[in-house]
Amino acid sequence: MGNISKSVVFGFKEIVQWHTMKYILLSGMVVTALWIGLGYLMWDGIVAFSAKIIEMVPFSLVRSNGAWMLSTFLWFQLVLITFALVYAFWGNLILRKISKEKYTSLSLFILAASGVFWAVVWYFKGHYIYEQFIKLLTWLPFETVEKGIAFLIGFYFIYNAIVVTMLIVTSMVSEAIVEDIEIREFSEDDVVRANTGKTIKYTLRDSLIFIIVSLLAVPLLFVPVLNIFIQVALWIWLTKDTIAYDALALTHETVTPSLKKVYKPAIWSITFVTVLFNFVPVLNIFGPFFGLTSLFYYIKTSKKEA
Repeated sequence: MGNISKSVVFGFKEIVQWHTMKYILLSGMVVTALWIGLGYLMWDGIVAFSAKIIEMVPFSLVRSNGAWMLSTFLWFQLVLITFALVYAFWGNLILRKISKEKYTSLSLFILAASGVFWAVVWYFKGHYIYEQFIKLLTWLPFETVEKGIAFLIGFYFIYNAIVVTMLIVTSMVSEAIVEDIEIREFSEDDVVRANTGKTIKYTLRDSLIFIIVSLLAVPLLFVPVLNIFIQVALWIWLTKDTIAYDALALTHETVTPSLKKVYKPAIWSITFVTVLFNFVPVLNIFGPFFGLTSLFYYIKTSKKEA
């Protein structure tokens, strides 16, 4: 667990290093601009498709749980933003005061405290927030509430397209990303140049399955609480194989599915932290790079200590 904590800390530090940051910003801007452009060109078709899916959901669920979906999403955003602000203002002080071994425990405590704080706010003001979202769905300049929800689902599709594409791009540039880490952190070693091209097939396969399952799961996004668990589960499933195979391909001569079992706790832990980035727009472009660098550092450190 200690090495996982250190690797998570390393990942957070690495994504603000200029060597990694330039890849993140360049790829993030290009991918986001690409999908915004494609979304603009295909918007009518996307909304029409979203409306067809919404027709499978009873109107009462569309209106009521649509508002709960927005309310839940707002709560989750505020929790993560509060967590991020705590570290933005006091992160350096925290790192100086505590050991790296306690960093993960403290991070989980701060995240839980943020969740409890906003849960209390929602407990007392949740009904008011819910009513405001109901009004919003009514005030939106659309012919029907269903059409308004269809627009929101359309944005959801485009956002997930950005998430999937960023993961693919990160996989493609994974070797360039870790070479600098290798020189700084493991100067006595060489990057293991396994056939990383083979790992792309896992990324593309998982991306295709993710898209199909996401489409089938859209009606479940209107179920409060369950929607968050479903989305997190889908993102974890999409992400874990990609970052695992990429990191293993850069640390082992031969990569096999059985090799993943050796690092299973780290893969699942780091993947969970990685997908949390996806809940915050803009920060989502950092997620795949964080996952790759954290897991690569963990595996290299584990091999060195073995």
